[in-house]
Amino acid sequence: MTTFRWYMLGLALLFGAYVAVEYYRPKQLDWSPTLRNDHKIPYGTYVLYDQLPGVLGVAKNQVQAIRVPIYSQIEGVDEDIPTEQRLEQVIEAATDSMDVSEFERDEPAADSTATAASDTQADTTTTDEDADYAAGLEDGDFEPATYLLVSRTFELSRLDCRSLLRHVARGNDAFVAAEDFNSYFADTVGFTTKPVYPRFKTNKKGVQELIPDSVQLQLSNPALARQAGATFRLPAQAVTARLVARRNLPEGTITLATDAQKRPVLLRVPHGRGHLYICTVPLAFSNYFVLQPRTTNLAFAALSYLPTGRPVWWDEYQKQGRRGEQSLMRVLLEHEALRYATYLALAAGLLFVLFEARRRQRVIPVLKPLPNTTLLFTRTVAGLYRQDSNHALIAEKKIGLFMEHLRTRYHEPTLDLTDEATRERLAQKSGVARTDVDALVRRINFLLTARQISDGELLDLNKAINTFRQTAA
Repeated sequence: MTTFRWYMLGLALLFGAYVAVEYYRPKQLDWSPTLRNDHKIPYGTYVLYDQLPGVLGVAKNQVQAIRVPIYSQIEGVDEDIPTEQRLEQVIEAATDSMDVSEFERDEPAADSTATAASDTQADTTTTDEDADYAAGLEDGDFEPATYLLVSRTFELSRLDCRSLLRHVARGNDAFVAAEDFNSYFADTVGFTTKPVYPRFKTNKKGVQELIPDSVQLQLSNPALARQAGATFRLPAQAVTARLVARRNLPEGTITLATDAQKRPVLLRVPHGRGHLYICTVPLAFSNYFVLQPRTTNLAFAALSYLPTGRPVWWDEYQKQGRRGEQSLMRVLLEHEALRYATYLALAAGLLFVLFEARRRQRVIPVLKPLPNTTLLFTRTVAGLYRQDSNHALIAEKKIGLFMEHLRTRYHEPTLDLTDEATRERLAQKSGVARTDVDALVRRINFLLTARQISDGELLDLNKAINTFRQTAA
């Protein structure tokens, strides 16, 4: 084995060892706060979702992870219909079911201002939405279910918000744990969130460092606090928002949990015949804190206010989106190994384009192809024969080419034109009359034995051969 092959074998072994070490190396723990029900990382919600049937007293098949908008889940409307079209359909249905004459008004005067027109349009829109809301409450064909969401943010459209509030007003409960809430939803319910940022300090090198700090949470219900625990201590990074009440917060709102400064982090807001539970500590429901002995009871104590024996809708649409609504690169980007391989392939392709796209040799000059002088050569040779008036050689070559044509075309390797049977066989194969074949043979024999051949005799021979070929074809 040559030295080069030893080097290649050593490189292959090193590469294989590197691949094996990287494959079996323990994976780095992922601390991303996804809060997805299928993630077993510290900040996923797999444990809570798995324990929900026992906590809320329902069968496992009654805990449903929904992957559609709230409106589509509650109202049962086609998901593919745009939001504007859905709103128009609901408003039209609500308007048709009511007495239109009650809302008839005179047309505004010609000199009315733009402000008055816009106010009138806003009042009409509000009236239509209120009519839609009231019509939805009267409809009793909706199944009771508890809505549950644990996410960093709570985003929803106006139509989704009104559908969720109408669902609660029918006598259902909704539990929403998030740090950032949709402004329309927060304004409608009557609260807002106040961010509380972690504190930093500057070290001797002038670099800011996070101060290790914790937040103490406590339950407001004394009986529940005795069973679950009086206080729960969480890192300050896990509790970054507090609830602040607005003037329109409904009466009867109860604070269920606060921090050490009595600032609410969990509220129960009455709405119609149901309740809204608003929590600003979604990480308390993650795998890490649910499995920690010191904080495990916080999540279950908060969920203990929800009714038991009722189907549960666990919202995953806010975190994972609609099923199948991912890009074509979803599979490659979802797995770490495939993601790095994709990025590496793209980078290698870019480097190849940058360095290999330029020409690697000088420009090759364009050479004109050589002209075909076969015809010119033939004419020159024919002119020499004619100049010497030596027609016998031309006739001999012409007859030799014709004989070769007969041998290959009609499969006569031992062609003998003096043989009677051969001429008969040639006439049958070519389809030329026997008399014409005999005439052509006599002309060939004559020219082969003649000492001198005139121009006319050479032309007659050429004409006879061409006539034979045309007739045989």
